[in-house]
Amino acid sequence: MSKSDFGLIGLAVMGQNLVLNVESRGFRVSVYNRTTSVTDAFLAGEAAGKNIEGHAELKDFVDSLATPRKIQIMVKAGKPVDAVIESLLPLIDKGDLIIDGGNSLFTDTQRRSEYLEEKGILFIGAGVSGGEEGALKGPAIMPGGPLDSWKIIEPIFTAISAKVNDDPCCRHMGAGGAGHYVKMVHNGIEYGDMQLICEAYNLFKAAGFTAEEQAAIFDEWNRGDLESYLIQITSKIFTITDDATGKPLVEVIMDRAGQKGTGRWTVLSATELGSVISTINAAVEARILSSGKEDRLEAAPHLEGPTTFSMSLSKDELKQKVHDALFASKIISYAQGMNMLRAADAEYGWGLNMGDIASVWRGGCIIRAQFLNNIKEAYERAPDLKNLMLDDYFKGVLNASQSSWREVVALAISNGIPVPAFSASLGYYDSYRQERLPANLLQAQRDYFGAHTYERLDKPKGEFFHTEWPEVIE
Repeated sequence: MSKSDFGLIGLAVMGQNLVLNVESRGFRVSVYNRTTSVTDAFLAGEAAGKNIEGHAELKDFVDSLATPRKIQIMVKAGKPVDAVIESLLPLIDKGDLIIDGGNSLFTDTQRRSEYLEEKGILFIGAGVSGGEEGALKGPAIMPGGPLDSWKIIEPIFTAISAKVNDDPCCRHMGAGGAGHYVKMVHNGIEYGDMQLICEAYNLFKAAGFTAEEQAAIFDEWNRGDLESYLIQITSKIFTITDDATGKPLVEVIMDRAGQKGTGRWTVLSATELGSVISTINAAVEARILSSGKEDRLEAAPHLEGPTTFSMSLSKDELKQKVHDALFASKIISYAQGMNMLRAADAEYGWGLNMGDIASVWRGGCIIRAQFLNNIKEAYERAPDLKNLMLDDYFKGVLNASQSSWREVVALAISNGIPVPAFSASLGYYDSYRQERLPANLLQAQRDYFGAHTYERLDKPKGEFFHTEWPEVIE
């Protein structure tokens, strides 16, 4: 009996769908799950009649694979990944390849890569995006690790990935933890995208738009420059009615957001790098605030604000202005994410290619969107582009949108409607375009209380000064 081309450990839905995807591309697959009944159910169900074999014993699973063995782990991030790796080590040979396809923290991936390299075992940390449907039909895949390791799995990964104009949404990201880092930032941008869409919805709702009207708006936007997976599913969400109440389903869903941690990881990493991701940070904080539902219910009767919504715009005018604010803010979120990737690349030396990253994100993943083609083209024109906002296309959009953007933020604030991501995006835009910021006063304050020194406008950069400030009398 012939050996399998690919093995997968962890048969939750994502794992099962990836296996079905791999098999559908002409590869023979072996699977293993710690709970044997899960394997049995899979083989009797979705995998029935397919070129997939299951094993109750890990050794049998390993022995069923052609060498060099290619084993993908799809288990919960953290200690479970380490446990599976340790269980495999006595059974595999030097030159075999282990792939972590979960949402692992990039520092864990780097540690595992170094650990396994010492033992002669190849390792890839691959970010996989697209959810259950993407795993089955074609995800975006962001592999990181040694180039030799990538070459072994490249034929399978490029075959199963999403395609845009026959171009696979899968490229080698770089060494070590590069793949999982790119996936982490992808998820951070995803947080930003989702929060911006939610803020648009909240404004429309306050202005009296029905769910039916919002469905039509988002459907229209999905046929234009805002075309994306998230805009598309948002339009569909507004079409669903709750059977029990007759209300739009979205209006009976609890306003308490969950998160798995990748957004928080993104914010923490950006802080360590000194990289500004204010839009993503606002989105993460918005989720945290939403989780405090009980605190908000307690505070609501005590903290005052506008009680009625007031605006001088027509619904059509508001729709266009929110469109412009959403598109501009979305550009800011991606610009911040790409800048963070550049900062990480400078820190870790992975050799990230911004155009390749944008190419991978064009299909299969959650943040796939039409304008990622524009991002790809921007970095093809200028690989060392300092900020996406300075590309001619994006500069044009921002300049044309900034007036409406300001109106939307002002309208929200005057009506007491929170728009933290819209506001943070506009604040970043305005700060970045200023020749002079008030940090001069901040430096004076730092020198006053801590003798931290300051530079002067009329002296060479890098020359520092200190002033003997007047004493504060208590």
